[in-house]
Amino acid sequence: MIVVEERIHLGMDDIDSPRGGCTTHFASLLVEYLSTIGAKWIDYPNLVRLNPNIPYRTRGNGAVALRFDIDSSESEGILKWVSEKIVGYIEKSYPNTNPGVIIVKGEISNDVTNFARRALWRALPIELARRILRKHELMHFCVGNGRGLIGALSSIGNQLRNDHTYEFLAYRGLDAIGETRGVNPQSVIEMDKMFSGRLFSNLDPVSGRILVEPRGPDPVLFGLRGEAAGDVIRAADHVQSSQDIDRWMVFRTNQGTNEHLENRLQISRLRPYIAVTVEGRVESQPTMLEGGHVVFKLGDDSGTIECAAYEPSGDFRKTILLLRQGDSIVILAGVRPSSKNHGLTLNVEGLQVREVTEQVEYANPVCPRCDRRMKSAGKQKGFKCANCGHRDAVAEKIATPVSRSLKIGYYLPPLSAQRHLTRPLARIKRRNRGRPDHMVEEWHIP
Repeated sequence: MIVVEERIHLGMDDIDSPRGGCTTHFASLLVEYLSTIGAKWIDYPNLVRLNPNIPYRTRGNGAVALRFDIDSSESEGILKWVSEKIVGYIEKSYPNTNPGVIIVKGEISNDVTNFARRALWRALPIELARRILRKHELMHFCVGNGRGLIGALSSIGNQLRNDHTYEFLAYRGLDAIGETRGVNPQSVIEMDKMFSGRLFSNLDPVSGRILVEPRGPDPVLFGLRGEAAGDVIRAADHVQSSQDIDRWMVFRTNQGTNEHLENRLQISRLRPYIAVTVEGRVESQPTMLEGGHVVFKLGDDSGTIECAAYEPSGDFRKTILLLRQGDSIVILAGVRPSSKNHGLTLNVEGLQVREVTEQVEYANPVCPRCDRRMKSAGKQKGFKCANCGHRDAVAEKIATPVSRSLKIGYYLPPLSAQRHLTRPLARIKRRNRGRPDHMVEEWHIP
């Protein structure tokens, strides 16, 4: 009997809700099923984070793509299995869960690739995704308004070729979701030291906050981020928790890559909800508002826009407050739409200082007779000494350069306030390009 294999790219998104469920957890169930029917994996499951500024996004705005070869006789039943399992998995009473699943066989078209590229930084309509599905006659399934089709198509089109990282996700049983996870902080601290330089963003060194343990009622017990699949798997052995690991899986992902910030626009071209970098000059000295938010204006040749760094960004606001009018900077940001109280606003995710302006302080001249500061003698009348009476009609204030504590460089909020996609300082010069040429033997259990 001749076995004909097909290359399958299966994308899925929006299979979670605030009260439970998780797209990556469902993906682990699907991987288990596909492995039993002969799937030959050509890549780790791809966890693709999309534009984090979308107002109707899921918690982490992450979609998953599975890529494998399989006997063509088995491929036809995959979508049916997935659709039946999703209906039983999702919380039907929650109206904003809108799962979408798409299957692409063989080569991925340019339409799908371009769609995925735009989904990283723009807001895309569902109809655009549906148009591509119709044009290429792609097998798909959706529930509700079909919004999950956007992420599903994007995960297929984004093959993580420019940079990637890895995440180990441990899951607890669905019957344990209401209980405390109980991840041991000390075990995470020791693990982080042990794998220094190979893991990132698992522990905030400033606040001491443990970042591997989610807070919501979902199946994820903990997650570890690193540069290699083997590292995150080995590191997971050192993390202790009061709840048992029911299953685990390693994902190759665009987390920590800044992939959403590869587009730079002038201010006049900014639109609501996009992720973007904007280069310009500081137009107003930053000020802190009631509530702890810091705001200032940025300008370029096309216009000006207000920028905001919010209270959760912690000491990052202190850096913002050091900016002065005329400084040349690049803002990494999401665009907040206009409202009754403000116009378009850049929600600052990061800052690159390109050039700092020279600052000076002005002081009254010193009296040449008694060495004391003189006072103004009136408009355009020079200065006079209140001590000895000396006058100087042509004297001017003395300018003294002021040392700037703000240095040229790259600044970010603390790790606990960073986006999933934000490239942390630990990865500032790190790139993992292309699909790995081999996979570790055990990358998911069961």
